[in-house]
Amino acid sequence: MLDFTIKIHEELIKSLSGTEIPFLTFGEFLQKKDGRFIMLRHDVEQCYENALEFAKIQHKYNIKGTYFFRILKNHFNEDIVKKIADLGHEVGYHYDDLAICKGDFQKAIKRFEKHLEMLRDIAPVKTICMDGSPLSKYDNKSLWDKYDYHDFGINGEPYFDIDYSDVLYLTDTGRCWDGERFSIRDKVNSSINNLKFRSTNNIIKVARENRLHGKAVFTFHPQRWNDKPFPWMKEFVMQNLKNQVKRVLVKK
Repeated sequence: MLDFTIKIHEELIKSLSGTEIPFLTFGEFLQKKDGRFIMLRHDVEQCYENALEFAKIQHKYNIKGTYFFRILKNHFNEDIVKKIADLGHEVGYHYDDLAICKGDFQKAIKRFEKHLEMLRDIAPVKTICMDGSPLSKYDNKSLWDKYDYHDFGINGEPYFDIDYSDVLYLTDTGRCWDGERFSIRDKVNSSINNLKFRSTNNIIKVARENRLHGKAVFTFHPQRWNDKPFPWMKEFVMQNLKNQVKRVLVKK
């Protein structure tokens, strides 16, 4: 079976649901912050339709995830955001403001507020998550060096409000599960390094054998997952090219 398809995503969700580890949205985690959990985080930048497919699959297994939406021209889809929220999933803002505004903090915070209100017109938004913007010299998290996201009714940001030291963090950054060498900003300090995965099937196997660490955060980029041959191959080729560029940037 090909990796990074909608079908294998369902197999992954099915296997995770069989572990009996409770699923928490990021907002729910912020209220609890102890015990075992699996968190499904989604950074939705393009292909909102793929995110909706993920949301439907998770809903089928009575699972709620957190969907952070980046607002890009020609990609933002209010109808799909509402549908995902109506399925019971958490909606948050995937902010890229400092990078887009080229380091201008005043413009960035105004843009942040504008986009936050756009999302809040559709669903309650209490959480945010930065976009890595790997080709920009500006780190979007640095916006909070000058401002405080709590002042905007935000309860948490995963890179600030999760202690990853005892958390298994798995991200499909680079369109692979072992892409640390390609990751510029999607990094956390975790001591859980005894499980390394090269494919989604590897994760499924560990979950089915009840060997998954009891605290786990998954980060998905839905545009990287597709059942259709042409979009699947296009993403495969483009991501491999991006990885080579990011590998050079990481080494700098």
